[in-house]
Amino acid sequence: MRKIIITEATLSNAPKLSFREKLETARLLDSINTDIIETVSLNGEKSDEILVKTIAAQTSNAIVSCPVTDGNVDRAWKAVSPAKKPRLNVKMPVSVVNMEYAAHLKAPKMLEWIRATVAAAKAKCADVEFTALDATRAEDEFLASAITTAVEAGAQTVTVSDDEGTMLPGEFGQFISNLKVNCASLDNAVLGVCTSDRMSMAEACAFEAIKAGASQVTVRCAGKNMPAYGIFVDIINTKGDSVGVCVGSDITALKRTSDIINRFSESSSAENAAFPQLPQAEESRLELTAASDIQTVSKAAVQLGYELSAEDLAKVYERFTGIAQKKNVDARELDAIIATVALQVPPTYTLSSYVVNSGNIITATAHVVLDKNGEKEQGVSVGNGPIDAAFMAIEKLIGHHYELDDFSIQSVTGGHEAVGEALVRLRDGGKLYSGRGISTDIVGAAIRAYINALNKIVYREN
Repeated sequence: MRKIIITEATLSNAPKLSFREKLETARLLDSINTDIIETVSLNGEKSDEILVKTIAAQTSNAIVSCPVTDGNVDRAWKAVSPAKKPRLNVKMPVSVVNMEYAAHLKAPKMLEWIRATVAAAKAKCADVEFTALDATRAEDEFLASAITTAVEAGAQTVTVSDDEGTMLPGEFGQFISNLKVNCASLDNAVLGVCTSDRMSMAEACAFEAIKAGASQVTVRCAGKNMPAYGIFVDIINTKGDSVGVCVGSDITALKRTSDIINRFSESSSAENAAFPQLPQAEESRLELTAASDIQTVSKAAVQLGYELSAEDLAKVYERFTGIAQKKNVDARELDAIIATVALQVPPTYTLSSYVVNSGNIITATAHVVLDKNGEKEQGVSVGNGPIDAAFMAIEKLIGHHYELDDFSIQSVTGGHEAVGEALVRLRDGGKLYSGRGISTDIVGAAIRAYINALNKIVYREN
């Protein structure tokens, strides 16, 4: 029985997911033993590099595959190298229209670029894949040459991508059969397919490709234009015996995972969605002890999404050692330490006053007044709850929206007059900034935490 390899591409196919949702998506996919998790392409965004590094560090079962779409092998390898099973996936167009109009290269130059990029990837990473983009519109002779060039340069897996999506299942199956006959180098590589769902036939086309000899299929839990992970696995479980193939996915666990990931996608797309309730991410299980050295603490900070300077790391580690002598430090406590001691800056904004109205029969409203260089500035907004309204009022006041990466509140003291501590993490330009606020009023604590993080962003920008 031939096992079909699954590449899951939600992370590169559903860009509206937040940073934390992407991390949780990768953790869930790894937990159900997905063969390959494809990450986002690195196109200059620092946040994407941090995302891939964090996913690579937290993944233990799956191959973590980072696309190389611009020839920058070094950047992709730096991001994915912490993975237990790293892969570089060199993606290049092979149709005339995409080579000349998208990549601005003629066929001979494209072959040179494929050879050079795959060879550079192989020099860094033992596991290299080559993906022929828009392969179904390529000239047969050139497609065979491109694949042969990639395999000779070190690619162990070759994926052909049907980006146009105009082939019927039988036609795509025949395309794969012809390719295996015309390209002898595929005898030395795993053949994968990425089929289009333009005509709602992605799963059927993938199944026909498997019948013709393909061994790897790209799917997605969320997003569009690829075979749905659950539907494809169900097809293999139902009809795989007839063609001698199987998959290693547990359909029950997969359905549960797909439902969670799709809820992420739905909540990210919904208008006015505020603070969606997410399952606990991998970071929630982080625990450091008194024996943890500064390198371990630094790695834990990276896992949480922070890039600390040497000076800030030293401050964080000093505070950590004092706490770790008394108890173990989990992710929330490390977050609070970073918020308290890292990147401490003179405040640009201070809280002057706030008024928040909310109830079960009215829409929450907030009026926030901040002091900036001796002048009062105010913002008014409605929101999906008092804290959301307060945060949106601040955004209107400053005229800028920052991605809310995380928000939490916990009690510091007990009793009716308990003091609450809020932690806010904002993301700007790929960097993470955390703020901490304390008050007997949880809304006040949240506002103070937001302002604390905001001041760090403003100071860095200036």
